[in-house]
Amino acid sequence: MEIFQQILFGIILVTAVYFFSKRMALIKKLILLGKAEDLHDQPMKRWKNVALLALGQKKMFKNPTVALLHLLVYAGFIIINIEMIEIVMDGLFGTHRFLLGMLPYYYSFLINSFEILAALVIFACVIFLVRRNLIHVKRLWSNELTGWPSKDANIILLVEIVLMMLFLKMNAADSLLQLKGIEPYANHSTGVFYISSLLHPLMDRFSIETLLLTERICWWMHILGVLAFLNYLSWSKHLHIILAFPNAYFSRLEPNGKIKNMPAVQNEVLYAFQPESAPAASSDPSPSSFGAKDVNDLSWKNLLDAFSCTECGRCTAACPANQTGKMLSPRRIMMATRDRAEEIGSKINQQIEWRSDNRSLLYDYISEEEIRACTTCNACVEACPVSINPLDIIVELRRYLIMEKSSSPQEWTSMFGNIENNFAPWKFSPDQRINWTKEST
Repeated sequence: MEIFQQILFGIILVTAVYFFSKRMALIKKLILLGKAEDLHDQPMKRWKNVALLALGQKKMFKNPTVALLHLLVYAGFIIINIEMIEIVMDGLFGTHRFLLGMLPYYYSFLINSFEILAALVIFACVIFLVRRNLIHVKRLWSNELTGWPSKDANIILLVEIVLMMLFLKMNAADSLLQLKGIEPYANHSTGVFYISSLLHPLMDRFSIETLLLTERICWWMHILGVLAFLNYLSWSKHLHIILAFPNAYFSRLEPNGKIKNMPAVQNEVLYAFQPESAPAASSDPSPSSFGAKDVNDLSWKNLLDAFSCTECGRCTAACPANQTGKMLSPRRIMMATRDRAEEIGSKINQQIEWRSDNRSLLYDYISEEEIRACTTCNACVEACPVSINPLDIIVELRRYLIMEKSSSPQEWTSMFGNIENNFAPWKFSPDQRINWTKEST
C-alpha cells in the first residue's frame, strides 16, 4: 500500500510540474514576441530592486496597514511552502516528517513559525475578502473587473485560507496521534505545535481511525491543493507571485519621466538645426514602422509588465485622466495587453507559428480615445508596487496613430505643424518669437 502511495504521489507531482512548465514555456514565448530591449546593465542595482520591490514591497508601504497585510499573505504563503520540501520528500520516499531527522533541534521552532504565519495569512485573507466584497474599495470595484477578474481574486483568497487550514488541521491530527502513542506518529516527537494544538479540544473526541484518516486526507489535500494552485497561478493575475521577481530585476533604471526617443526621428530634428552635421548618406536603415499597433510591436519588457500585473488598480486610482471621467484606465491597458497576448497564445497552440489574424491590440482591445486621454504624467508608473509601466505602452500606441496613421486631434495636428515649420509649438516664425518682449508703442 505504501509503495502504491509513493508511485501515485510521483505521478501526480510529475504531471503537475509538466503542465506548469508547459504553461510557463508558452508565457515565455509570448513575452519574447516583443522586440529586443537590453536591460542587463547595473546588476547590483537591479538585485537591490528585487530585494526592495519584490521581496520587501517597499512601494506598497505608502499605505502601511494594507502593505503589512499584503506582506503577511505574500511572504507567509511563500515561507510556509518551504514545508513543501518535506511533503514532497515524504511522498516520494514514504517517510514521515522528513525534516525532523535533519533538523531535530530546530524542527519544532520551524513548524511553529510556519503555523503562526499560517494563522496570520488566514487573518489577512479574511480582511482582504471583506475589503473587496463588503466594503467595496473603489479601485477594487470597477467595470474592468466585472466578471472573471473579480472572481479570480476571491478564488485565490479562499484557496489560500483553505490551504492554511488544511496545514493546521494536519498538524493538529498528527500531534494528537503522537500524544495517544499511535505508530508511526509516536516515533516522531515534534514537540508542541502551539497554534494547531488549539484544535485539540475539537478533535480529541475523534476515534483513532478518524484521526488517522483526517491526518492523511489533510496531507493529500494540502499537497494536491498546492500543486493545483501552482498551475492555476499560471492562468491567473496572481502570476505576479512568480513574475514580480524578474519584473523588478528588469525594471528600467532611468527616471520615470524619461521617454524613449526614436533615433531616426531625433536625427532628423538634429539635422534640421545643424544641416552641416548630416551625413552624405546614412548607413542606418530607416525603421520599417513607428510605434506599436499590436503586442509584437512592443518590447518584451512591456509584455513582461502585462503578465506581471496584479490588477490592484493603484495606477488607475492615481491617474488624473481617469479621475476626471476620461475612458483611460492604466490597469485596463495592462489587462488588454495581456488578453491580446493570450489570444495569440491560443493560436500558437493551434499553429506552428502565429500569423496576423486581422486583429490588433490597438482598435480591437484599446481605443484611440483611451490613449489620447493620457497626460504622460507618470502617476501610474509611480503608483505601481512592482514598477510596471503602462505609460510606455500608451506612448508606443500613440506613436503608431500619429506617425503611421496621421491620426490626431486638430489641436495636436496644428502643434505638430508649428513644430515642423517653426521649430516651436507656437504659430510664429523663429525670427518673430522675441517680439513679445518689445514695448508696444
